[in-house]
Amino acid sequence: MKGYSLVSLKDMAEELGEKRTEKILSQFLCPLNKDVESFFHNSAISLAKQNISVTQLVFASYKQAPVIAGYFTLANKNIMIANKNMSNTTKKRISKFGVFDPDMKGYRISAPLIAQMGKNYANGYNSLITGDELLHIACSKVVQAQELIGGKIVYLECEDKIPLIDFYQSNGFVNFGHRALDRDETAVLTGQYLIQMLKYLK
Repeated sequence: MKGYSLVSLKDMAEELGEKRTEKILSQFLCPLNKDVESFFHNSAISLAKQNISVTQLVFASYKQAPVIAGYFTLANKNIMIANKNMSNTTKKRISKFGVFDPDMKGYRISAPLIAQMGKNYANGYNSLITGDELLHIACSKVVQAQELIGGKIVYLECEDKIPLIDFYQSNGFVNFGHRALDRDETAVLTGQYLIQMLKYLK
């Protein structure tokens, strides 16, 4: 997408060193979602170094200087999608990439997870990119990866909040289940579970 540039967090840490990279990341603020902010500050570098997840920084121009407008993190996970939670169209699509489990009455599938995504609210940088644009960039990177390894599905998990669910639905995601919060998630997330949503990428 024009107007933005992507930088791999792993590459940045290797080139600049972890201390300098941590200082740059510390300037990222996301008061609307402390989980997004905490992950970026405390976990993103170590998980990128271990290749557990890949974080991409989205830079935009502000007063003729590049600044972090947002970021997203991708990982590959195995999920179970119950038959009862899918429309016939989604079920037909999922069946091409998943393995049906008769005991669980659903499909087991390996798919990319948009594990984290957020805009930088420091200094008003959040105005440099819309949520739709950030999500589109993340999905585009998934498409690029799937052109090499196959697949058509991407999924994410979000809090059970109407504005969040409406946002993802407006971008083509559909609800397929929920997952109970892990113990370390309860300190930064509300509720007892996360809504799971997927999108079939054309």
